[in-house]
Amino acid sequence: MSSKAELRAEWRALLVRYNAVACELDREMQHAHGLSMSDFEALDRLIDAKCERARMQDLASEMYLSPSALSRTVARLEKAGLVVRALCQADRRGVFVDVTDHGRAVHAEAKKVQMAVLEEYLGAESSEAS
Repeated sequence: MSSKAELRAEWRALLVRYNAVACELDREMQHAHGLSMSDFEALDRLIDAKCERARMQDLASEMYLSPSALSRTVARLEKAGLVVRALCQADRRGVFVDVTDHGRAVHAEAKKVQMAVLEEYLGAESSEAS
């Protein structure tokens, strides 16, 4: 069993690694597509949804963003023409987010950037573990 100091050291190492990958993803996404890591993550989760549509509430529950931060993220994606928002007809309080054709095209290109960064930072260790 690990000591408390070892657990804390492992936690800190995990944070350092996460921050390195997150910063690189953010930098590369911004450079290549004008997207933040959060912008891409929201778009990626929408694309992974079976119908490429989600209620804001459901998307918020899957992401690490506060509801207000997610709202700003979706507003940026909408302004860029990558998604559209629509009121839920059955429940006027609900808002759906739909991916546009342009959003699907940008996502396909941005996914290549994501995979390149993940392979660079995580690929070698993943290969060693297998």
